[in-house]
Amino acid sequence: MKSWMVPAVGVMAAVMLPGLAAADGLQAGQWQVTTLTSLDGAPPVPQRNQRCLTPEAVADLDKTFSPVANTVNSACERVEHEFSPARLKWRLQCRGQVDMDVAGEFVFETPERYTATVTTAMSMAGQLMQSSKAALVGLRIGECSAQ
Repeated sequence: MKSWMVPAVGVMAAVMLPGLAAADGLQAGQWQVTTLTSLDGAPPVPQRNQRCLTPEAVADLDKTFSPVANTVNSACERVEHEFSPARLKWRLQCRGQVDMDVAGEFVFETPERYTATVTTAMSMAGQLMQSSKAALVGLRIGECSAQ
C-alpha cells in the first residue's frame, strides 16, 4: 500500500462502514448488506456483511448513516447534509496531506430495504490519486441472534 493512502484508507473505512440504523422507515433486526465497490473504474467487487441493528440503532437514522471522519494530518468538514425519513444525503471534504471528497446518498425504500451510493475521490497536490464508487443494498433478513 502506498504511504499516501494510509490516512485515506481509514477515512474510507469509517465512511463506508458506519453503523447501520434507521428511524421511521427501517426495522430493527439482522441486516445483510451487499456492497459493490469499483476502485479507479475497475469492475465492481461484491462483498456481503451482516449486522444486527438494535432498536437504539434504528432510532437515529441520521447519526447512524452519516460519515465519521477518522483522519491523520487532515481536517474534515461536512459541506452538505440533507435528511428526511426517506433519504439521507451528505458530503464530507477533508483537506491536508491527502485531500478527500466523500459523498453518500441513502434511500430508505421500505422498512426492510435500503439502497445507497458512496463515492470517494482522493487527491494529493491537486492530482487525483484514487477514486471509488460503492453501491449498497441493505436487506432485513430476520431477528438478531443472541451472542
